[in-house]
Amino acid sequence: MRHRKGFNHLSRKSAHRKAMFANMASSLIIHKRIKTTTAKAKALRSYVEPLITRSKDDSTHSRRMAFRYLKDKEAVSELFREVSPKVGDRPGGYTRILKTGSRMGDNADMCILELVDYNENMLQQKEETRAKLTRRRRGGKKKPAEAVAESVETEAAAETGKDETDEATVKPVEQTRETDDSGAPEEIGDKDAGVSDEQDMETKKGEETVAEEKVEDPPEPKDDVKDTDTESVKDQTVTDKKQTKELTGQVLPEKEEEKKEKESGDKKE
Repeated sequence: MRHRKGFNHLSRKSAHRKAMFANMASSLIIHKRIKTTTAKAKALRSYVEPLITRSKDDSTHSRRMAFRYLKDKEAVSELFREVSPKVGDRPGGYTRILKTGSRMGDNADMCILELVDYNENMLQQKEETRAKLTRRRRGGKKKPAEAVAESVETEAAAETGKDETDEATVKPVEQTRETDDSGAPEEIGDKDAGVSDEQDMETKKGEETVAEEKVEDPPEPKDDVKDTDTESVKDQTVTDKKQTKELTGQVLPEKEEEKKEKESGDKKE
């Protein structure tokens, strides 16, 4: 009867079972991976892992205890030289079971039993998943007093930002007004001075009225100048005609009459 026997006997006697576990454990330590049934793998896992934890303390006593279970010098040396340094930081769970399906014939569940730290592909996948994972902290519901305080702070910050922008826009406008001493109408944009549309329309109308007042009537042509110009032209033409007649020996009748009058006047005197 199997009263109070909580482990799997695997249909074997104790001597046969211990010999089988010793051979399987030594082959697992040397080859780092074996293929067997899931029932044997689960039973072997409870047999090998205590030996791996014992190998962390490299002493003669721990070596003798490992040799007592493994019964193989090569497996013991491999366990203490290579396996224990690589598995030293891991607190248990040194083996992994990978199921491969059922076996042909008796349809037994088959699996691969391996040491965890010697499967490089699985280790790379874990590192990539760790790098991709991002933890986000969810903030709880805020108290009403805290929410009000935060809202007041945000409003104050917004008002200070607006005041700074208004000062920054007003200063360049004042500087331009100081520099422009010519008295010409200044053209200030809505962005620089912050003037509304109505004020812009009023200023434009005032400028147009001033411009109309300033515009002077075109100067009227002076008649005196034109008359003087025409008289001077006539005199030049007359003098030119006289010179030509003197050269040709012809004298105007007007001159002859003038000469006669002068001669008569002299005689009377």
